[in-house]
Amino acid sequence: MPIRVALVEDHARLRDDYTSIVAGDPGLTLVGAFATAEAALDHLPGLEPDAVLMDINLPGMNGIECARRLKVMLPAAQIVMLTAFDDGDQVFESLKAGATGYVLKDATAGEVLDAVRDVCAGGSPISSAIARKLVQYFSPRPAAPEVTALTAREREVLDALSRGLMYKEIADELGVSINTVRAHVRRIYETLHVQSRQDAVAKLGRPDTGSPFPG
Repeated sequence: MPIRVALVEDHARLRDDYTSIVAGDPGLTLVGAFATAEAALDHLPGLEPDAVLMDINLPGMNGIECARRLKVMLPAAQIVMLTAFDDGDQVFESLKAGATGYVLKDATAGEVLDAVRDVCAGGSPISSAIARKLVQYFSPRPAAPEVTALTAREREVLDALSRGLMYKEIADELGVSINTVRAHVRRIYETLHVQSRQDAVAKLGRPDTGSPFPG
């Protein structure tokens, strides 16, 4: 059976170009093409595409939010994001939203078709530059020298913060009150000379739950 492909792209010429690319491949069939995220969300659940080529910068709701909602409606659909720029923040947010691939709009027709086949075969087509940033993000980094000034309990709290735990969850895990956790966090911030969880975790040398591509 041909791979069922849908397209969400607001630019009319590009929408026609991608439509022609998909239509020209006997292994693919285009089940729908939409200019807005809202229209795609209205119609795609009934079309049951195997893969969706999704523009990121759509009018109204953007492609990342559309992908997030679409994955709830069609969890089996594989989403390939389309964008004019190799932007790290957008890639990471797209992956968190449920996208499984990322293709630049200057990609050749063959590269677009390969990306569709790749995601449907279980792959994740992403540029080598973005893949390297992801590897660097998840690689261990040395802790800042100030971390050695923290007490053992403060290190435990900071470790919990790096795992994305809320204050109540940290309190339950350590068997202390939430006010005690708040006091520890204040001292951690003072010792590390930071003002936020993200900055404190960065001192620890571990990735936080935010983007690996800070602006």
